[in-house]
Amino acid sequence: MKVIHCDFSNPMHTQAVINLMNAYLSDAMGGKLPLLTLKQEEDLITGLRDHPSKLVLLVEDEQQFIGLTNCFINFGTFACRPFINIHDLVVLPASRGKGAGKLLMQAIELEAQRLNCAKITLEVRDDNTTAQALYSKTGYGHCEPPMLFWVKYL
Repeated sequence: MKVIHCDFSNPMHTQAVINLMNAYLSDAMGGKLPLLTLKQEEDLITGLRDHPSKLVLLVEDEQQFIGLTNCFINFGTFACRPFINIHDLVVLPASRGKGAGKLLMQAIELEAQRLNCAKITLEVRDDNTTAQALYSKTGYGHCEPPMLFWVKYL
């Protein structure tokens, strides 16, 4: 098993991103949402490819892509240093429990260290105890002071 940076000029990588995001969307923790339409797939790949601060990593195991993380590098004004936000972390159900999630978390941390980041942030559903266990095992926890995640949909 290995972690690689997504090469958006490689059709196998872009198809892996689409497949893994569709797996995430259809999972209970992704909301059991409909699969991406062809237009959404195009928009996803174009948007990620063109985003200036993306960090997209894939886990490959026996020539199959089984894991994905979409992260974005931001800037923390209090720390005066960059930070990474983990937006999506996906491991195919058949591959869970084999260390792919831990590999992704380690790869993100290495990238954060390379970039001299102050922190790594993520959001996790309150009912996603599997993900919470992974995050706890890799050193994550509630922030101090506690924060609320708010949203305004446009």
